[in-house]
Amino acid sequence: MRVVKAAGALLIALCIWSHSAIALDIRIGVLRVDYPALAPISRFDLKPEDRGFAGGTLATEDNMTTGGFLGMNFAADYVATTPDQAAEKLGALTASGVDLIVLVANAEDVLALADQAGDEALVINAGARDTSLRDDQCRANLLHVAPSQAMVADAAAQFAMWKKWDEWFLVHGSNPADIALAEAYRNAARKFGATIVEEREFEDTGGSRRADTGHVLVQRQIPVFTQNAKAHDVVIAADASDVFGLYLPFHTWEPRPVLGSAGLRPVTFHPSHESWGATQFQRRFEKLTGRYVREADYEVWLAIRVIGEAVFRTNSNEASVLRDYILSDAFELAAFKGRKVNFRNWNGQMRQPMILTDSRITVSVSPQEGYLHQRSTLDTLGLDLSESRCKAFGN
Repeated sequence: MRVVKAAGALLIALCIWSHSAIALDIRIGVLRVDYPALAPISRFDLKPEDRGFAGGTLATEDNMTTGGFLGMNFAADYVATTPDQAAEKLGALTASGVDLIVLVANAEDVLALADQAGDEALVINAGARDTSLRDDQCRANLLHVAPSQAMVADAAAQFAMWKKWDEWFLVHGSNPADIALAEAYRNAARKFGATIVEEREFEDTGGSRRADTGHVLVQRQIPVFTQNAKAHDVVIAADASDVFGLYLPFHTWEPRPVLGSAGLRPVTFHPSHESWGATQFQRRFEKLTGRYVREADYEVWLAIRVIGEAVFRTNSNEASVLRDYILSDAFELAAFKGRKVNFRNWNGQMRQPMILTDSRITVSVSPQEGYLHQRSTLDTLGLDLSESRCKAFGN
C-alpha cells in the first residue's frame, strides 16, 4: 500500500513539473484559542486536547508525501492559547517568520488576529462560522475553510425542501450565536421557499447544559415547551451554543423530524462518512490519533492541504503568490466529499459540499439534486456574489 501511495505521489510530482523544483521550506502556524466553556450535553462531545492539531499533523504528512519528492519540507507549529494571550502568541509566530497562519478561534478573535497578521500574511479560518466574516467584515488576507452559518442553514434547507417539508417550526437559543444562526435559517427559508410557521426561543439560564435530573426532567420539559405550536412539517433547531438542541429529538409535542443543531445535522465531516475515499482518510486519522475525527480536525487538515496544494502548483512559499493561486480558477483540491473544492474569489469562502448526518450514517449531501447555478451548484450554499457585501477582494 505504501509503495502504491509513493508511486502515486511521484506521478503527481512529475505531472506538475517537467524540471527540478527549487528546494523550499514551508512553515505553517496553527493557532487555536481555547475559551472557558461548560461541559457539553453529552460526554461524547468532550473536546480532545489535540482537537484541530491532529488534523494538521495528518495534513502535514500528506503534504510531505508529495513534497518530499520535490525537495520541499513542510512543518507546522501548533499553539494553543487563551483569548488574552492570543495576540502575543501570534506575534511570536510572525516574528519568527511564519506568515501562513491557520486559526481555530471565534469570529471576534479571527478578525483581530487577521488584522494583526497584516496584508502580507495568508490567514485561513478553520473554525468561525459567522456569516459576517464572509460579508461586510471580510478581510483580504483571510480565507475560510470553515463553512458559514449561511452554508450550514442552506444545506439543511435544501434537504428539507427536497423532502417537501416546507413548513418549519424554528426553535432557537437566546445567545448571540444562536440568534445569528436563527437568522441564517430565516434567510434560507426565504431563499428556498419554506415558511416558518412559528418561532420560539429557548432561554439559556446558565448552569450545567446537562439536565440536573437527567432524562426524566427533559421528558417533562421539552414536550411542554413545544406544545401547541402551529402545524409544521419539521422542527429546525438553531442552537450554536449547544444548550438544548440534542434534547429536541423524540421529545417534541408533535412527532416531527428535527434538523439543524440536532437530529439531522449539516457538518463538514463526520466519523460515519465513508464514501469517495473517506474510509482511508478516516483510517489514517484513527491510526495516527487513536480516536475519531472531529470537524475541527478536518477543517485544519483542509487548511494545511490547501496551502500544500498551492505550494505544489506554484513552487512558491510566498503568502501573496499562494493566495492568488488559491483564489484562481485553476485551484482545486480533493476533499473526500464527492467533488473537488475551491474558493469563491469574492469573499474567500471555500466552496464545499455539506454532509447531513444523524450521527450514525451519512443521510445525504447538499447541495441537493435540482438546485442549479450558473457557476457552480456549490454556490447555492451560502452567500452568492450578489448577496455578499464583501469589498476586500475587489469584486
